[in-house]
Amino acid sequence: MITLTNVNFVRERRHILKDVNLRMNRGEQWVVLGRNGSGKTTILEMINGYLFPTSGHIEVLGERYGEADVREVRRRIGYISQSMMEKLTLRDPLWEVVATGALGILRFYEPVAAQLEEEARAMLERHGLSAMADQPLGLLSQGERKKAMLARTLMQRPEILILDEPCAGLDLYEREQFLRMFGSLKDQGMSIVYVTHHLEEIIPLFTHIALIHEGRVAAAGPKTEILTEERIGRIYDVPVRLDWQDGRPWLQVRA
Repeated sequence: MITLTNVNFVRERRHILKDVNLRMNRGEQWVVLGRNGSGKTTILEMINGYLFPTSGHIEVLGERYGEADVREVRRRIGYISQSMMEKLTLRDPLWEVVATGALGILRFYEPVAAQLEEEARAMLERHGLSAMADQPLGLLSQGERKKAMLARTLMQRPEILILDEPCAGLDLYEREQFLRMFGSLKDQGMSIVYVTHHLEEIIPLFTHIALIHEGRVAAAGPKTEILTEERIGRIYDVPVRLDWQDGRPWLQVRA
């Protein structure tokens, strides 16, 4: 599904990624963890074809970047990030914002087809947002906007869904609501790559973990094998206690 082979990325003499080798197979749901500046978002941008390695190569959905039409590959990938939210127009009604996801555009400049509007409203209903369908995007809360972004992305029926810190800025209630809704995606057949700083967001849906440290893959594999107190403490330079409850990991910082 996704393969990074000997990937290096250098920008303005800064070696951001160093010999990254990572393989994500179909049927696996991945979380990417690491400290600020470790290279997590750079890896996501490369999977999406927005950045290209200084050396090494990347294959996504059977297509090798540099040989394939990246624009066509992107049509098969759903990407949720804060930068995408900032590109949307806050005064547009919510159903229109969601409908743009089906076409991969940021807004409409001509009348929207009735069938597309119907599909967007149905998507909002599935995500508990139908009452807000005609409200401007700017009136929604942070949690509602996150749900709207997910609904918008699902309009294109992606094979891969990539999320860059989707719970950032949410309170405890909104985070749990989003994760509960997000967990329902496991039956839709898509593969997921999820970046976060917070281990408690690793819900049972996820199967694999990639730990990124100083531009390298420190460890990657099944989550219960990779998430250990020793590894987490070494990556974050903080002594921790790790407990598993209901299929989710929870951290406590040791004195």
